[in-house]
Amino acid sequence: MENYEINNNTVALYAMGEKTRVYEENDNFIVNKCANEIMEESCMYFGSSLAGRKKGTEKLIGVSYKAPIIVEETKSIIFFPTSSPRLSTCSWIRVSSIERYYYSQNQLIVEFKNGEKICLDTTYGIVDNQVLRATRLESILNGRKLEKKVQKNA
Repeated sequence: MENYEINNNTVALYAMGEKTRVYEENDNFIVNKCANEIMEESCMYFGSSLAGRKKGTEKLIGVSYKAPIIVEETKSIIFFPTSSPRLSTCSWIRVSSIERYYYSQNQLIVEFKNGEKICLDTTYGIVDNQVLRATRLESILNGRKLEKKVQKNA
């Protein structure tokens, strides 16, 4: 597959160099693009660039390095990078799809709500911090949506 846009079923983009294994709720497959390229194109599809989304995150939660990204705001599609997005080994995980994460045999395992698991070459602390950042971003986004809804109904 050559093209892919992140959608409401996307769970993770697992970096494999110049290719990416895309995990969706009921499927997984290979896309012939690096994970960061898919993130960039998906952000553009929803009306911004990855750099623009990163600036938005910085404005909302003050994080600029390894920032979680709001790919699409109305459905709260928020992903976080597992390492620096400048690296070809950077995978992207949708925070709301995570069931749990843990260490097993010197690897970090991320288990998703659909039962899929991926192994990451990173530490528990890094993923835990990324989950906290993404959750904070999600909370602020949802708070703003609620404010608008209240204002609209007032």
